[in-house]
Amino acid sequence: MKVLLLHPNFPAQFRHVAQALGRDPAHRVVFATKNERPEWNIPGVKKALYRPEGGTAKDAYRLAAPFETALREGEGVWRLCRELRDQGFVPDLVYLHAGWGTGMYVKDAFPESRIMGYFEWFYDPLGADANFDPPPPGQAPKPHWDKPPTVLRTRNMPIFNDLWVCGQGLSPTYWQRAQLPREFWPKIAVLHDGVDCAYFRPDPGAKLVLPGLDLSGVEELVTYATRGMEPYRGFPQFMEAAAQVLRERPRAHVAIAGSERVCYGTPLPEGKTYKQVMLERLDLSADQLDRLHFVGSLPYGQYRQLLQASTVHVYLTRPFVLSWSAVEAMACGCCLVASDTPPVREAMVEGESALLCNFFDPAGIARRIGEALDDKDLAGRCRAGARAVAQARYDLARLLPAHLGLMAHAATGKGPVRLAGDPTLPPGATPVNTPRA
Repeated sequence: MKVLLLHPNFPAQFRHVAQALGRDPAHRVVFATKNERPEWNIPGVKKALYRPEGGTAKDAYRLAAPFETALREGEGVWRLCRELRDQGFVPDLVYLHAGWGTGMYVKDAFPESRIMGYFEWFYDPLGADANFDPPPPGQAPKPHWDKPPTVLRTRNMPIFNDLWVCGQGLSPTYWQRAQLPREFWPKIAVLHDGVDCAYFRPDPGAKLVLPGLDLSGVEELVTYATRGMEPYRGFPQFMEAAAQVLRERPRAHVAIAGSERVCYGTPLPEGKTYKQVMLERLDLSADQLDRLHFVGSLPYGQYRQLLQASTVHVYLTRPFVLSWSAVEAMACGCCLVASDTPPVREAMVEGESALLCNFFDPAGIARRIGEALDDKDLAGRCRAGARAVAQARYDLARLLPAHLGLMAHAATGKGPVRLAGDPTLPPGATPVNTPRA
């Protein structure tokens, strides 16, 4: 099978399928991307670079800017696709990550090819993450990112195109599919990317020892891992909770993995980071600061070590995409304190696989951390429950063959499938989908 994988980043959500396809000489695989890093390659997969047409849309009308950016992406991909066609490469299947604009004109370049779309998110200006923040007393709700609903609707325009042209769609969780307009659900299978549960596994004797940091003697280790230290993943609330834990528990240490940046949402003005702001606000003592460790972005081996050594791991998110790190922590058998938000409730059950808490209540988060630290039996049940759920629902060993099978079916053009045992909702889950105007 000839496959064109299409994602601005490399390898992103397509890493596992790209590696599997690349290992099989029966497949010819091209990965179209903007990622230029020459050291990032996958054996058996040809990386093909595209350039957005004409730079950026910085001078566009503000409501049109997201769509203009998508069109520039789309034309850049279209030009690359024409080059691939001239070189004799016509894919049986184009598998694209929806919403960037990369799929705008791919059907025009390859009209005979089948299209499969990975639908990670759909912007709902009336609910989900947009109106999650409680408004100040007496004020109307204000959409997150300080952007009006009109901009969020504009962001959906390339997603609608991708929904139209694809014959098969995929969303990683039921919550994420529930954000798409209901009329498109029949063509969207729910299938998580998968986590390697053989690699991310419990190690009861694990200790956290990193270059320049030895926490092997620590009895109470609270951990937090994120791509960016930002409000979308509850970093400010976690820092307030961590400060309370450090004040109340003199033996506790806190280790935070991640970059001092914003991946989702709006950066702070004047170049300040949320880490800087929170450290200034919390006024921690010298002893407390000594027990607060920012370990940066870790390579996989050290990141796994952090999860395995964790006494309590905290995962917070707004109603948004469920992070890979949440499932990786579950696979490592972490005792999780997690936000009581819809994407988390799909993956974790209170008292069985996690301790859930109010996203906006740092004191409540700290209480749940203390509860997990004090009640070893409860923590043990949550550890075992989290690992069991990861193995049953998110194990790469089971999901990768299903993913490859779905791609093979999509390449036949026989119509979308929902996958065996794919109900509208998992038992006990109720993703909330706000009616759209």
